[in-house]
Amino acid sequence: MKKSIILADILVAAGLLLGAGSLASAQEQQVSLYTTREPGLIKPLLEAFTKASGVKVNAIFFKDGMAERVAAEGQRSPADVLMTVDIGNLIDLLDRNVTQPIKSEVLEAAVPANLRGADGSWFTLATRARVVYAAKNLPVDALNYENLADPLWKGKICIRSGQHPYNTALTAAYIAHHGVEKAEVWLRGVKANLARKPGGGDREVARDILGGLCEIGVGNSYYVGVMRSGQGGPEQKTWGEAIKVILPTFEGVGTQVNISGASVAKFAPNKANAIKLLEYLVSDEAQKLYASHDFEYPVKAGAPIDPIIQSLGTLKVDPMPLADIVTHRKAASQLMDKVGFDN
Repeated sequence: MKKSIILADILVAAGLLLGAGSLASAQEQQVSLYTTREPGLIKPLLEAFTKASGVKVNAIFFKDGMAERVAAEGQRSPADVLMTVDIGNLIDLLDRNVTQPIKSEVLEAAVPANLRGADGSWFTLATRARVVYAAKNLPVDALNYENLADPLWKGKICIRSGQHPYNTALTAAYIAHHGVEKAEVWLRGVKANLARKPGGGDREVARDILGGLCEIGVGNSYYVGVMRSGQGGPEQKTWGEAIKVILPTFEGVGTQVNISGASVAKFAPNKANAIKLLEYLVSDEAQKLYASHDFEYPVKAGAPIDPIIQSLGTLKVDPMPLADIVTHRKAASQLMDKVGFDN
């Protein structure tokens, strides 16, 4: 009888261990992603990751409020990876102390030092350049960002709101290169050159160039792919084909880029799989998907670029660390208000 009890106890204990092992195994095969990326843009990459790794991705999509959600959840948060568009949004996560630094030789080898946190707290996964759209017949093939304030362009520039993150990021980069005082002079010059009140989106800039309202404008390289591919519909395809694209630079430096990037959540319950997901997203396979599905520039050197984006010319990224540029976001926003850019 006693032997039977002991045997039963052993079997129960073994069952518990097997159950615990099965539970651990199940947990190891999943990862939770919080992201502000559009579902249609990121889902193909997540599906490819699951196919390649066997790890299921539980994705929760946010339009806004992601940082607040993670902060409110605290240690109870199920989030493993936090993914955003725009470096400012990524740095907001760091400022809220909801991320953690990681060490990954794979990520460090793929992502240039100026496009990641020095401590491994965030990594760029793809980039999009802030470019100039121009009328096709305009006899200009090269511009510096500084040139946008030249009186030559008076009444000829279209742009979206100065307070949009894309434009505050560009202004922050200008401050980083030239200082606040010169940035203010530049912004006043750009404002004086506007053909219309800032507004709409980047694609509407192309539309208004086609309509003859302006000759040049500022927009993202990503939208050129959306328009010219027909992804945005036949009307937008017409807009995209009506413009030429110039890759501007800061004088003697490079082109300003914004990013899609990610961090590992501070209390990630599946940290190993979180790192595995980020490492997959900088793999040759994933970088090709970023280029073909999202019309973004791969962050990994040598990865293929979508033919539409490649036709824009060779991108030379501004080498200044994004971590330095982003510190000037608040000053850039204040300058926009000071000069009444959107008025």
